[in-house]
Amino acid sequence: MIPLVLVHGFMGGSDQWRLQAPLSNDGQIVEIDLPGFGENADLPPLNSIGGFADWVLQYLASLGIERFHLLGHSMGGMIVQEMMRRSPQSIDRFILYGTGPVGVLPGRFETIETSMRRAGEDGAAATARRISATWFMQGESAETYPDCAAIAEKSSLAAIMAGLEAMRDWSGEDALSAISAPTLVIWGDGDRTYAWPQAEVLWKTIPGCRLAVVPGCAHAVHLEEPELFNRIVRKFLREM
Repeated sequence: MIPLVLVHGFMGGSDQWRLQAPLSNDGQIVEIDLPGFGENADLPPLNSIGGFADWVLQYLASLGIERFHLLGHSMGGMIVQEMMRRSPQSIDRFILYGTGPVGVLPGRFETIETSMRRAGEDGAAATARRISATWFMQGESAETYPDCAAIAEKSSLAAIMAGLEAMRDWSGEDALSAISAPTLVIWGDGDRTYAWPQAEVLWKTIPGCRLAVVPGCAHAVHLEEPELFNRIVRKFLREM
């Protein structure tokens, strides 16, 4: 069976996908920890989306994985778009979740420059907790917020700055129309990080793209409504 590769977003990590464990009933799940984040927080951070994409492709090659389904969340959605640009023949089905085609995020809860300034002033741990809260409709009161924030707190200040720099300097708009793999866009209708116009561009520009809008969720649909999220992903991957 074709494995499903999960690429987390900014200040994320492989542990963020624990509620997606049921998807392993349909095949292998490969949960990535990007350099500087999660279980790879000790690795030197990268400051370009293309650099992250190359790293993930090399990591998968080291595992002997040549063809795979690919899901990217948030910054991870930018990374998987670059993976698609570099190695389209490797990707069977493609899921862009809570993400967009550009790194400068119109409508984001704050500008990337503001996030960089505040991170420098507040430090890594406070930044991790503050930004993680914006990913949930209920903020810090969300049931899964504490675990998510704990994962985010593994990120060093250098990794936070590098990740923000990578997003700020990236755009994938010119490659969207060339995506030929079956593609699904998943978006929570309360997402404060990626506003609807970003998801809409993906949906309307990628040929044959499907769209799933999940009501009452923000940027962490997979943690806020995990069962629904898993059903959406499973249905898409099972389609012929």
